[in-house]
Amino acid sequence: MKSRFPVLLTALLLALHGLNGAIAQEAPAVPQTDAPAQDAQPEPDAGKADDRKVPLDEIRRYVAVYSAIKQAYVEPVDDGDLMQSAIRGLLFDLDPHSVYFEKSQAEEFDEQSRGAYEGIGVELQRQPNGTLKVVAPIDDTPAARAGLQSGDLITAIDGKGFKPDEGDTSAPLRGPAGSSLTLTVVREGRDKPFDVSLTREVIRITSVRAKMLEPGYGYVRISAFQADTAADFEKQLAVLKEQAGGRLRGLLIDLRSNPGGLLTSAVQIADDLLEKGVIVSTRGRLAISDAEFSATPGDRLDGAPVVLLVDAGSASASEVLAGALRDNDRARIVGSRTFGKGSVQTVMPLDNGDSVKLTTARYYTPSGRSIQASGIAPDVLLHPGEDAANGGRASYVESSLRGHLAGSEEEGEGPAGEEQTGEVLAGEAHIASALAELKKLATTVAGATPAQ
Repeated sequence: MKSRFPVLLTALLLALHGLNGAIAQEAPAVPQTDAPAQDAQPEPDAGKADDRKVPLDEIRRYVAVYSAIKQAYVEPVDDGDLMQSAIRGLLFDLDPHSVYFEKSQAEEFDEQSRGAYEGIGVELQRQPNGTLKVVAPIDDTPAARAGLQSGDLITAIDGKGFKPDEGDTSAPLRGPAGSSLTLTVVREGRDKPFDVSLTREVIRITSVRAKMLEPGYGYVRISAFQADTAADFEKQLAVLKEQAGGRLRGLLIDLRSNPGGLLTSAVQIADDLLEKGVIVSTRGRLAISDAEFSATPGDRLDGAPVVLLVDAGSASASEVLAGALRDNDRARIVGSRTFGKGSVQTVMPLDNGDSVKLTTARYYTPSGRSIQASGIAPDVLLHPGEDAANGGRASYVESSLRGHLAGSEEEGEGPAGEEQTGEVLAGEAHIASALAELKKLATTVAGATPAQ
């Protein structure tokens, strides 16, 4: 106990001041970009020096409570468990995005950011008895090639069955690429369980899908911002342009229920559609948290109109992209008010494989407006259908989260009658509505183009 607590404090302080190697920033919920390296730090002023002081009286009080629990609690408590609880307590009353990751959680977070993991490529639903029901195998993965089907029940992995209280029973499906495993499967219509042998591979999660809605009008669905999302967007955009004969009349980008991800991917996609202008800026207490990203010349759509479809589930990097394109008069926003996550998280690895994700800055759109807790209101407001689950109401948004950071002075304000809490917009009908807005823009642009 005496050694680990000072080590934790030192690791946090060093990482926050850029001295602990590369650090990572999240745009939401799950993301990771390298922050600028710093060769040297300026001398702190008096206020910052006070921030670095360790509160010895509070540490002594902590040690007294720790000792009391160790000596007098009704049942023995493991040192490691106590310390983990204490560390989580440091973050508990901060904002909801500042969290402690144990090693397995940190690895999962990293996988989500990369958009890839090592396994067999199958979506699963854990059953109450611990068995795993196949929702669907992912195309062109070991699971799909082995013939696993939706509805199959996995009852054992390498001959070992499951227990109801075992926790994450799917964990053994993951492992080094090239390693093999055997699943015992129960399938409706077959009398007996049977075994399926598979070899694990690197499974890539596709975050970008595209199609033509009508001749000349492209559609791109971005489900998350991962490491390869911007490159995939550029590839899909090239395919759409080729299908349209070299030039699109307009592009609809669907960001509904996109929780965010890597800031760099959102910035790159904005840059793909802008000739110039600020994309986003971040501001925090430390100089390393302050940054501004600007567009470079080159619009891959050659000025063709863009519509973004958003809803209450569009968060973080999705809001960065929407704010960048609208503030630069490059896109019209259609849908409902977005989630409102306008904060930056810095991920700091610890020496035991765990990590701390700490909020270190806020995002600001090119106009200087904070996204935090207010989100982005659409230019064209859509509402869910009458048959929408829960009436289309979002179960929660940033401003409803316990301990959320305040935004700017504009939080909760807006034009009279404007919806202040976004709604969830599911289904194809909203795509049709957004396409109608896109066609209006295309008609306006075409009408304003001089005859050749």
